[in-house]
Amino acid sequence: MQKKMIHLATMNPFKLAEKKTTIKNEFIGGLTTFLTMVYIIFIHPSILSETGMDKGALITVTCLLVFASTVLVGLWANVPFAMAPGMGLNAFFTYTVVIGQNIPWQTALGIV
Repeated sequence: MQKKMIHLATMNPFKLAEKKTTIKNEFIGGLTTFLTMVYIIFIHPSILSETGMDKGALITVTCLLVFASTVLVGLWANVPFAMAPGMGLNAFFTYTVVIGQNIPWQTALGIV
């Protein structure tokens, strides 16, 4: 038995018409959200690199984490939420745990 290929546009998984929105509006909303959160790509690695972690690797993992978690939430929960690391927790980790307590970052990651 041959399975029929269903095109994503015919499935309407996001129910845009029911929500009275368009792809253009959703794109503009996504772009606006990205532009308000883009600072995290640079600030998050800058704070964590003060512990001795590689800044380039931190930039890469921050981008991958934000992309993967946002896509997962959008597709699984069907909500327009962008996911990103919190700035307060990375500052606490860097300045209080690693620098303040003089704990190596590898050990501190094991603790948290």
